[in-house]
Amino acid sequence: KTDFINFISEQEWKSIEPVSSWFGPSSFLMSSMSALFQLSMWIRHCHGYLTENLGIPVWGSYAVFALATLFSGLILGLVSEALG
Repeated sequence: KTDFINFISEQEWKSIEPVSSWFGPSSFLMSSMSALFQLSMWIRHCHGYLTENLGIPVWGSYAVFALATLFSGLILGLVSEALG
């Protein structure tokens, strides 16, 4: 606490370089990282639902996510070819 008060009162904060815009909280890079983290939490929630509520074995849940990944890749590939 004392170090923080000294940091403010002695204006040591002026000597610190600002964070690059690439790493700022509202930058595209950090927004993408946030979206990936939210996606991973959603996948974890879905895995828990599949295994705990529906009684699907763990390997079955992994198979569902593997198939979803394959189909989403197939659809994205078809869309990119249709647009390109």
